[in-house]
Amino acid sequence: MGIIKAQDVVYEYVKRDEEGNVEGSIRAVDQVSLDIEQGDFIAILGHNGSGKSTLAKHMNAILYPTEGCVWVDGKDTRAEEELWNIRQSAGMVFQNPDNQIIGQVVEEDVGFGPENMGVPTKEIWERVEESLKAVGMYQYRKHSPNKLSGGQKQRVSIAGVLAMHPKCIVLDEPTAMLDPNGRKEVVRAVRALNDVEKITVILITHYMEEIVHADKVFVMDQGRIAMEGTPREIFSRVEELKALRLDVPQVTLLAYELQKQGLDLPRGILTIPELVAALEREKGSLKKDTPEGKDKKCP
Repeated sequence: MGIIKAQDVVYEYVKRDEEGNVEGSIRAVDQVSLDIEQGDFIAILGHNGSGKSTLAKHMNAILYPTEGCVWVDGKDTRAEEELWNIRQSAGMVFQNPDNQIIGQVVEEDVGFGPENMGVPTKEIWERVEESLKAVGMYQYRKHSPNKLSGGQKQRVSIAGVLAMHPKCIVLDEPTAMLDPNGRKEVVRAVRALNDVEKITVILITHYMEEIVHADKVFVMDQGRIAMEGTPREIFSRVEELKALRLDVPQVTLLAYELQKQGLDLPRGILTIPELVAALEREKGSLKKDTPEGKDKKCP
């Protein structure tokens, strides 16, 4: 069993009328099963209302399944006596960093979680230093969070979770409220945590560019897992993604359109250098196949 496992998970929101009477339910997660190994970088994609954020809230027992089971580090999330251990194993970062930052000074905010856990004072400050360095915010440790940019605030939120030494961090659309530079800052910090610290990362997003370096991608639609595979496998299925109301990275879309025009390019190109290299190979191939390279125009 991996660090997080879900088996046949169903979650239904109860609908109530104005007087509070139950008038039905909405199935937000529908028979979802997945198994995430320690150290993986997992991305979960989906348009608004696909169920991805509801699924994320099951991963540290904010929500409990209506049917099925979720295990975090081998512990059943429905076991009340394990709730504390589960939330230490799987930290959560939400969309709006202002909802998670409570300290007047960055280093005090990051130390709040370990302090609540009863960590000795000396170790708290060691964790604060190590966590802020991990997300590239150590030089701002004496600053007020109110003076930081959105991307910097989100990195402080991540540091606050990291200071609790979780095995896994679940990020529920952490860049949704940020500008492009802020998004890059946060994704760079998250990738470093996974690459260097070997922390399991589960990134919930609808920004395609953020998941290029993930180990595995799950695409959700109407509460179910509609597609799964590596980023290259997922982005090779451009028309299916469009049918699910999702975009693909601009470079992937450009390569796809060039393929439709007859260029022999590999499927699922993910980066600009990869596309340039593929075009260079195609250019060389055209020159080789054409006498003196004059009968065909190369791109």
